[in-house]
Amino acid sequence: MNGKKEREQKKLYEDKIISIGRVVKVNKGGRNFRFSATVAVGDRKGKVGIGTGKSKEIPVAVSKAIKEAEKNLVNIDLVDGRTISHEAIGVCGAAKVLIRPAAEGRGIIAGGAARIVLELAGVRDVVSKSLGSNTQINTAKATIEALQNQRSVEHVAKLRGKTKEEVLG
Repeated sequence: MNGKKEREQKKLYEDKIISIGRVVKVNKGGRNFRFSATVAVGDRKGKVGIGTGKSKEIPVAVSKAIKEAEKNLVNIDLVDGRTISHEAIGVCGAAKVLIRPAAEGRGIIAGGAARIVLELAGVRDVVSKSLGSNTQINTAKATIEALQNQRSVEHVAKLRGKTKEEVLG
């Protein structure tokens, strides 16, 4: 009993499965089935990552994906702890994802993999549009790229060598 409580306390990140695929390799002896899993993890406070894992069993593939996703975490600057600072486009393969800041209380207007990534990142008000291919893995990666392209006012001011007030006008 005590070991289970310790494991749940150690779990810093929430995880959600983006996709599970069945992969088949045909040998002369028959078909070999394996599973690939793509998982997103995040703390809902500005950290999110995705990872993939493969195994003969689904739970093992998911746990491998979670470990990889925790290694690939990225930090996102949130404005007022709820939205992004500006519009951005992320591209991965043929998938493009456009994300835009939204007014307070609007919620996450996104679908599929983009919604999962944005929720786990802690973004609460955002509008998202998936353009091009709708492959779930590439859409998730494009969403993370769009989030990484965000620049806070403080960051832009530092790059320009100005104060925050000078940048805002």
